[in-house]
Amino acid sequence: MNSFLAAIILGLVEGLTEFIPVSSTGHLLLTKMALGLTDPSWDSFIVLIQLGAILAVVALYFTRLWKVLIGLPTDPAARRFALSVLIAFLPAVFLGFLLYDFIKTVLFGSPEIICWSLLIGGFALLALDRWSPAPRHDDAMQLPLKTALGVGLMQCLSMIPGVSRSGATIVGGVLLGVDKRAAAEFSFFLAIPTMMGAFAKDFWESRESLMVGDNLPLLAVGFVVSFLSGLVVVKVLLDFVSKRGLSPFGWWRIVVGGLGLGWIYFA
Repeated sequence: MNSFLAAIILGLVEGLTEFIPVSSTGHLLLTKMALGLTDPSWDSFIVLIQLGAILAVVALYFTRLWKVLIGLPTDPAARRFALSVLIAFLPAVFLGFLLYDFIKTVLFGSPEIICWSLLIGGFALLALDRWSPAPRHDDAMQLPLKTALGVGLMQCLSMIPGVSRSGATIVGGVLLGVDKRAAAEFSFFLAIPTMMGAFAKDFWESRESLMVGDNLPLLAVGFVVSFLSGLVVVKVLLDFVSKRGLSPFGWWRIVVGGLGLGWIYFA
């Protein structure tokens, strides 16, 4: 397959799945395998184009984020929100650096782990939609620090490909009494430092290979496609989750994970 067409497809998959609880990394890795992309540099490509989708959040929430930034010296609410995001971010930093090599060399190369994670996570979303606790918090920018830490600990599960970073954080928030819309919004905000950190580490690790051949132009293509498709998803997701809940994403995970396992075991 043409490399630039592959970059466009992967960028589209990233942008469409980064913020919904279906596992963008799992879908990207399965897509990469389906396209026959065996070069290890595609694994770094998958991590790096996630920044495009994250910048879609920055663009759409720029006014609110800028207000927080300039209010840090004087506004206690702004400092509290920034602290909640930082607290939620730190567990992933610690485990990410500790398990980086294991994640990239073992977990990223196992379609079986990805498919089982998709399947199990799908049933978890269906169960949560039916038996979720009554929400006590409806503002993503005013979560208790203890709740933010719980969401951050749940985010660590997403280091297993197929679990879904957005899925783990939204589920964690809902289980801790956060309204589904607010949980999805806090997941957006938490994605910014989390994915920027992952981008910085992977960019540094693969900086030399990026300068070889078409790697940098391919990354630029994937980045732009990821950004544009991410804009669309972020705009519609909050209303969709508020009206339809998480079950549609649960069924999607079950279908994709089931088909993947069928292909692995019976093809």
